[in-house]
Amino acid sequence: MAGADVDCEKARILSREERARHARLLTDTVRQAGALALSLFRTELKNWTKGASSPVSEADIAVNDLIAGKLRSATPDYGWLSEESADDEARLDKQLVWIVDPIDGTRGYLAGREDWCVSVALVEGMRPLLAAVYAPASDEFFFAERGRGASLNDAPVHATSGTALDFSRVAGPKPLVERLKGAPGEISLHPRIASLALRLCRVAQGRLDAAFAGGQSRDWDIAAANLIVQESNGKMTALSGDDILYNCREVTHGALVAAGRDRHASIVERFRDRSLP
Repeated sequence: MAGADVDCEKARILSREERARHARLLTDTVRQAGALALSLFRTELKNWTKGASSPVSEADIAVNDLIAGKLRSATPDYGWLSEESADDEARLDKQLVWIVDPIDGTRGYLAGREDWCVSVALVEGMRPLLAAVYAPASDEFFFAERGRGASLNDAPVHATSGTALDFSRVAGPKPLVERLKGAPGEISLHPRIASLALRLCRVAQGRLDAAFAGGQSRDWDIAAANLIVQESNGKMTALSGDDILYNCREVTHGALVAAGRDRHASIVERFRDRSLP
């Protein structure tokens, strides 16, 4: 995020062999995590609320424990940032950090909806290097490696081209999108998607032309999907156009937009002269 501490500027280049090993580890771990989450889906689960209104269930904790066991045992020197783990600021001194959302879209998961996922990224410095987003209920496995493209179930995906705005192919908070429209009148957006990570991946695969995130998304909500969008010839930034940076002391982000590169540029330009939410 813009204004991040200078000490966030960390980077290390993994060898091709190391990247391949990490990609296999990430893929295997996220698939196992998704299988566990699916096995608990639509069963009687204990759940509670953390913070003001964020739901969490015993499934979130079980999946988090599985991912932590696999990744942290294989890479004990790496940092760790997960929605369901206490934040350890030792991660700030790490060059490589796993950023994890065990179940993104917990509210939908508990309601029996299928639009939830497991989302995990490996961040190198402040930017995602590897990413996996797995929606087990629909058997959709998104994967990306920086500089090597994005895929869905091993087939390449690409964001849609052009700059036109068909609001039925745009997802996100309606008040935010109405600012983009800039004129009175009702708009009809794409139906809500419970998981923010999955919403963003729909841009990468071309099912949506654009997706927005309101303020208060966290690193774990967006890190993996960000890379998947970027590697699908899309772009994802703050509404100002500023890049999104990860593994800084502050992990909360403002309003964001993801779209194909030309459409993204057009959207950012439209917001330049309008007050941001």
